Amino acid sequence: MFTHLKKLFSLKTSTLRKSAMETGSMKLLHLDSSILSTYSVSRSLSSEIVERQASLYPGIEIVYRDLATDAALHLSAAHLAAWQGTPVEDAALGKDLASGGAYLDELFAADIIVIGAPMYNFSIPSQLKAWIDRVVVAGKTFRYAENGAPEGLLPKGKKAFIASSRGGVYTGASPAAALEHHDSYLTSILAFIGIADVTVVRAEGLASGPDAKEAALAKARAEIAALAA
Repeated sequence: MFTHLKKLFSLKTSTLRKSAMETGSMKLLHLDSSILSTYSVSRSLSSEIVERQASLYPGIEIVYRDLATDAALHLSAAHLAAWQGTPVEDAALGKDLASGGAYLDELFAADIIVIGAPMYNFSIPSQLKAWIDRVVVAGKTFRYAENGAPEGLLPKGKKAFIASSRGGVYTGASPAAALEHHDSYLTSILAFIGIADVTVVRAEGLASGPDAKEAALAKARAEIAALAA
């Protein structure tokens, strides 16, 4: 039964993407969050994922956000007050609130989301967390049912890719596995708001020497090249 449901879900998702592609309305949201600019592995991988998606869906519209160079403010009491109706007199706060609204609009409009996410201190960059705090909003992207279970409110059929990079190894039987609050956090957050179709392209062990880094990058790039529509 579960296999049948999985096939049905995959078929429905593919049909939704095909319909969007045929009407020329497919959109991709590309987010980067590394502070390393051109030296960033996650930026390189996220760019390659976007290029692969563009080759699979010619004409797809791409919206790009560099969350490191144009970072959102972290949530504050002033944000909460504004959301409760307090007049906004601070220009920086007003601009940030407008950016938060744009983040939500872009997320709802996107058929595909590509997130470049390096690991910083076992988790994601704070700039990416600030974006998450703008789009994980009760009553807009999630709600709780009467029984207390969360329900994602984003439109069905969205697909996400995470370009993950980290210096150490946190998968499998690694002794550092318990410290990983990176990919697992992002996939959980995306599922929470309704995006269950998530692919992680991971390059880890990058700080273990040139050979290990080269092997990790080759593996990640092979996975990108193998991505299908």
